[in-house]
Amino acid sequence: MISRRAQQISPFLAMDVLERARQLEESGTHIVHLEVGEPDFDVPDCVKEAITRAVMAGNTHYTHSLGELRLREAICRYYKDSYQVSISPEQVVVSSGTSPIMMLLFATLLEDGDEVILSDPRYACYPNMVRFAGGEPVDVPVYEEDGFQMHPQAVSERITARTQAIVINSPSNPTGTLLTPENMRGIADLGITVVSDEIYHGLVYGGRAHSILEYTDDAVVIDGFSKRYAMTGLRLGYLIAPRRYVRALQKLQQNFVISASSVAQAGALAALEQAGPDVQRMARQYDARRRLMLDGLGRLGLSPASEPTGAFYVFVNARHICADSYRLAYDILEQARVGVTPGADFGSRGEGYLRLSYASSTSNIEEALARLEAYLAGLPDGRLAA
Repeated sequence: MISRRAQQISPFLAMDVLERARQLEESGTHIVHLEVGEPDFDVPDCVKEAITRAVMAGNTHYTHSLGELRLREAICRYYKDSYQVSISPEQVVVSSGTSPIMMLLFATLLEDGDEVILSDPRYACYPNMVRFAGGEPVDVPVYEEDGFQMHPQAVSERITARTQAIVINSPSNPTGTLLTPENMRGIADLGITVVSDEIYHGLVYGGRAHSILEYTDDAVVIDGFSKRYAMTGLRLGYLIAPRRYVRALQKLQQNFVISASSVAQAGALAALEQAGPDVQRMARQYDARRRLMLDGLGRLGLSPASEPTGAFYVFVNARHICADSYRLAYDILEQARVGVTPGADFGSRGEGYLRLSYASSTSNIEEALARLEAYLAGLPDGRLAA
């Protein structure tokens, strides 16, 4: 028997597309991958060297359950330098990636039936994490023509006696847009704990990403090293929480994770202290790719109404081609040999959209655009037949 909790988890469609793409590749088909949000850069040299030193020195054992103190102190310095906010190492919990630590967080915050407010569209896995912890996701629609902004008034209308948290993500996956400082402050002022997923900070191409800690202390920040430091395979993330939550989080970490990887923590410390120029270099290249993709999509009639200025995604409205984003994404994969993510992965308001990642080389993006152009040219009346 499979538990109800497991049965109610929806699949991660981006991974479904990737796995089908891998099957095609095994048969000799060349696929251009734009479906997965993973940096194509190698980790910075300083990270490699720090990990090598840690292994050679035998620093391969369990660490403190909250994370190495030196790393937590470096995270505090980073937030002070970047956002002018003061936090204590005792507020930081380092774990094996941001997804596991978000699971620990919702297990800490939620009783059965408690509610968590999310934008729609939003990162695909948020609702599943909330449900697995016994909570109920509550959607706030956000709109492309409004820059996918999450407005405090719309959020306040969905607050009930069961509301335990509001989740924000800026820059956003899948839209690549940033919340305005005014909207962040307004959401912070609603009196509900804000969970701010800041994993794409550092990858911003216009304006500045703000931390929720600039506006309130009653917030939990989720961050990590996968995106801006290209450390996805090292699986290391952290949260910053009010002190009242930390002991509960620590007990969950001790039982379900024990501690984060010691060698990954050594690499993360080097990243924070030395890899700033590497992040700037990668961000410049992402920006060039972003502009290349936006220009190419514009020529195909797929320009987003709201230009993405962060992360490494473009979220395009393809409803004029096919309202079923899952069917369209798979047809593009099978016919054009380009992997894209169905917008339905990101909520009901994502249906009819496609997410394309520009965390890929310029040559791959150019090839993908050429294949998409040929694919669209072959559709009768520019629509996927029923």
